[in-house]
Amino acid sequence: MSEQEVVAGLRWNNSAGVPIITLMLYEYLLLLDKEVDYVWKRPWSLMSCLYLVVRYFGLFLALLCGFWGGLLYIPESVSYGLIVLIEWGFSVYFWFAEAILIWRLYAICNQSKLLLYVLVGLFLPIVALSIGTDIYLYSRRNVFSVKEIITPHAKYCTLSFNIGPMPAIYTSIPIVSYDILLVVLAIAILARHFKERKEIQMRANTYMVMIVRYHILYFALNLTNQILLVILWAHIPTPAMSLSELFNDTAPFILAPRLIISIWDTHAHDDCVEVSTTFEDCVCWTSPLRFEQHEMDSFVV
Repeated sequence: MSEQEVVAGLRWNNSAGVPIITLMLYEYLLLLDKEVDYVWKRPWSLMSCLYLVVRYFGLFLALLCGFWGGLLYIPESVSYGLIVLIEWGFSVYFWFAEAILIWRLYAICNQSKLLLYVLVGLFLPIVALSIGTDIYLYSRRNVFSVKEIITPHAKYCTLSFNIGPMPAIYTSIPIVSYDILLVVLAIAILARHFKERKEIQMRANTYMVMIVRYHILYFALNLTNQILLVILWAHIPTPAMSLSELFNDTAPFILAPRLIISIWDTHAHDDCVEVSTTFEDCVCWTSPLRFEQHEMDSFVV
């Protein structure tokens, strides 16, 4: 590799690192006031705990990705440990993001214990597969390693993918299939909800529609993320790799907490009779019959 190629690689690394840090810090500040109102000033719930995990663990991973490589020089011995931590962290973040989707499906399906047990039972093998994938692809130096590049004018570390993309493709298929199952279930639940509301001539529950819409958005995001992760193993050019990493290191960590906050924010500005309660405990979606009675009363008035 010539010195000119090394400098170009460092430039692309920094071109991805600076936007990652800027976007994550800007997003953090945008949501901070709403986070204080809907998380820190409200009673704790399972969803608020999950929100804090995806919010701050995602911020930690994104900033670590932004600084790793060229913005801050880190020796090769330390860089390898950090990049393995990042890759394992991506998997842990994925588990929590999927847990949010499972919990939402459980809630909009009238809190069906059977559905919850089935989804969790199917998800546990996905977690086991994810752990096995991280061990096989990211925890062995002969497969995935860090290469330190030193020239008189540049010094930085870069990733080295030492096998082709096929193992990553095979391991991503069950993950994508599970996400397809979740989004199909969400759409089916919404279709049944529309049918029931149409029979009694009532509008659809706003939060039911929002949650299903966010399931579809997350499915599209995770599918794109899986495709880009596979592409990284295909020895693509440096510019394409930097752009792929820019997307993977920002979009998941921005979207997941924002989707949770947006539902809480909509609920806080709605005319719900119990808007002072947390969204998870509100009758507007945990007790449909009571909420329908409130809607009927409001129409009569």
